[in-house]
Formats: sequence, structure tokens, C-alpha cells
Amino acid sequence: MLIFFLVSLFASTVGAICGIGGGVIIKPMLDLLHLEKVTTISFLSGCTVLSMSCYSVGRSMLAKERQVSLSTGTPLALGAAAGGLLGSRLFAYVKALFHNSNGVGTIQAACLAIVTVCTLIYTVNKNRIHTLTVTNKAICAVVGLALGCMSSFLGIGGGPINLVVLYYFFSMDTKTAASNSLYIIFFGQLFNLIATLAARDVPAFRPAVLALMVVGGIGGGMLGRTLNKKLSDCLLDRLFVVLMLVIIGISICNAVRYAGG
Repeated sequence: MLIFFLVSLFASTVGAICGIGGGVIIKPMLDLLHLEKVTTISFLSGCTVLSMSCYSVGRSMLAKERQVSLSTGTPLALGAAAGGLLGSRLFAYVKALFHNSNGVGTIQAACLAIVTVCTLIYTVNKNRIHTLTVTNKAICAVVGLALGCMSSFLGIGGGPINLVVLYYFFSMDTKTAASNSLYIIFFGQLFNLIATLAARDVPAFRPAVLALMVVGGIGGGMLGRTLNKKLSDCLLDRLFVVLMLVIIGISICNAVRYAGG
């Protein structure tokens, strides 16, 4: 069970540094190791990301840091919360189409690979792309809805797509985007968990594993928050690119393995 803790600690640390939540690493890594069923991994990943984002956002609020733009961040977060509910329904629908979890696992892994490739292309070229400064709250909510739906369906809790959207639509720098991304992720994961509990759709899991992963998530949030303050935007961008390459490779491997299973 130590592997669950180590994966969640590492993923949450990197997730807190870059603002990607950690689920985008936890989900494909545990899928690759094939330690639990796809549905269980999605649930455990979501709970871990929720614990990490809860700590990171809470500490930021208590410290009265101003990196989170409430005027745009709150509509985005509320939209993401609604999108999380929609994404969980979509996941349940797709899961029902297959006799086993390999089918939905293939779709999740393939979609994650495609999304990550697009994110990587944007990140590498972002200095040459003209960005927007959206302030309309309704548009913010719609953007959040799309983010929440995608994140919930993929079981990644947020991921790199959040950063690309914040870069492009709101012209945020790397660290500001990371803080706002975690704020969005927190709301999306919270409402997604509430919906899962209300629908009594919680998959079978080992409580000890969940506890270890939550501890790893909080520990990663603490470590990542400290490192984020010390690293430059340039180093954060390089770390982000390396992570995207790793995630793409793992996602392709998972898609091939599930399709062959």
C-alpha cells in the first residue's frame, strides 16, 4: 500500500507547484500499475485531489494572499462544480456501455492523451499567442462548466487544461494561474464527491488506501505550496512541459493496454 501514498504525495506536490491538482498524474499512474479497478482509481484520485486543493486554497485564504481573482475565479469555480456533476453523469453513462471497466479506461486514457498533447502544444507556443481578458461572469461560468465536465469525466480533478484556459482567456501569469486553478479544482471536486455520495455510486475501495492517499495529498499540498513560492515562472513552465510529456506517454500506454484487454 506504500505505493499509493508515494504516488499521491509526489503527484500532489507537483500538482500544488504547477496548479494541475495532481489527479492528472495519480489517475494514469495507478491505471498503469493496475492496482485497482478504473472506477475505484477515479474515486480515490478525486478524493486525494480534493484534500490537496482544500489545504492549498485554505492556507492561501488564511494567509490573505491575493493571487486568486474572486471576480473571475468564483464564477469559474461554480461553473466547474456544475460541470463536475455533468461529467460524473457522463462517466456513469459511458461505463454502462461496456461489460467491464477496460472500455471506459481506454476512452479515458485516449482522451487524456489528446488533451495533454493539445495542452503541450499551446504551452510551448504560448508566448506567440495573443491572449484575452474575459470579465463577463456568464462566460466565466460556461468556461468553468466545460473544465469541470472534462476533469470529472477523466477522473483527473483539474489538470493541465485549467492552466491553458487561464492563460488564454484571462491572460494570467504562471503562478497566478496555478492558484486560480487550484481554487477551481477544489469546488469541482467537492461537488463531484457530494454528487457521488448522494447517488450512492461510491465504488468498492480499501479505507486504509484512501486514508494513505489523503495524507499524501495534504502532505503534497504543504510541500508543493512551499516550493511554488521559491521557483521562478521559467522553472515552473519547464517542469510543466516535462510532466506533459510523461503523462502523454503513460496515457498512450494505458489506452493500448486497456484496448488489448
